[in-house]
Amino acid sequence: MKKKWLSILMVPALTLGLAACGSGETSNDKDSGNSAASIGESVDYKIIGIDPGAGIMKATANVLEDYELDEWTLVEGSGAAMTASLKKAYDKEEPVIVTGWSPHWKFSKMDLKYLEDPKGTYGDAENIHSIARNGLSTDHPSAYKVLDQFNWPEEDMNDVMVQITDGEDPEKAARSWVDENTDKVAAWTEGAEEVDGDKITIGYVAWDTEIASTNVIAQVLTDLGYDVTLRQVEAGPMWAGVAEGSLDAHIAGWLPLTHADYYSKFEGQFEDLGANLEGTKIGLVVPSYMDIDSIEDLKE
Repeated sequence: MKKKWLSILMVPALTLGLAACGSGETSNDKDSGNSAASIGESVDYKIIGIDPGAGIMKATANVLEDYELDEWTLVEGSGAAMTASLKKAYDKEEPVIVTGWSPHWKFSKMDLKYLEDPKGTYGDAENIHSIARNGLSTDHPSAYKVLDQFNWPEEDMNDVMVQITDGEDPEKAARSWVDENTDKVAAWTEGAEEVDGDKITIGYVAWDTEIASTNVIAQVLTDLGYDVTLRQVEAGPMWAGVAEGSLDAHIAGWLPLTHADYYSKFEGQFEDLGANLEGTKIGLVVPSYMDIDSIEDLKE
């Protein structure tokens, strides 16, 4: 079951006509602050990124090159730092541009939009794939069956993410969702036999999407009798762990673009079980109040 993948740039939508306040100009005037220069100056020519090893960072570096955004800097950090910067600017209705992806809880909490990518550097639609180590189907057939049958829509993932963002412990948020969605869980576990304390280790990256999905799967496998260990790692070690066998699986494979390098590097050393969530996006994101719609608008 091979799925499509999608990526886009997201930027906070901030009306950039603030520079014209008091001058009698409007946001539609030529010098109202909508020029590429004023956009860049308003955010110090910085795009707030995440972990340096993340696929979206490489894709965004390619965006800067493809669109000839020579004056712009991609700031490395973390997912948490990115969302904190976005929230701080959003609360003050200030301009900000971040690397973004969906599903993500920020779209439930803030009015945001993706910047159009006319050159298509971010690629087409992406999906999140479940990846298992070779031999898992023999060693842990019930876990393999659950991972192979695991599939849910963005709305369900958002339900768990929002709980966690609101302060709920990830394990408790996942437990609540599993208890309230027994029909969906039954479809994932159909044909899977219970076990007695078999140990299994699932890797994940500290993205809100993967924290939500991995904790949900951990609860489902625990209910089948597995002794589940969740191991937080960076994207590279996550793929390497499955390829080398130190991790049994991960359900965080953003493909075909975001994790393309890891997929290619370890191909043949893992089993791709297909998409567990379809129609993700990556790209530059801004608040909807920003008067900017395309990456092209960032060019001098």
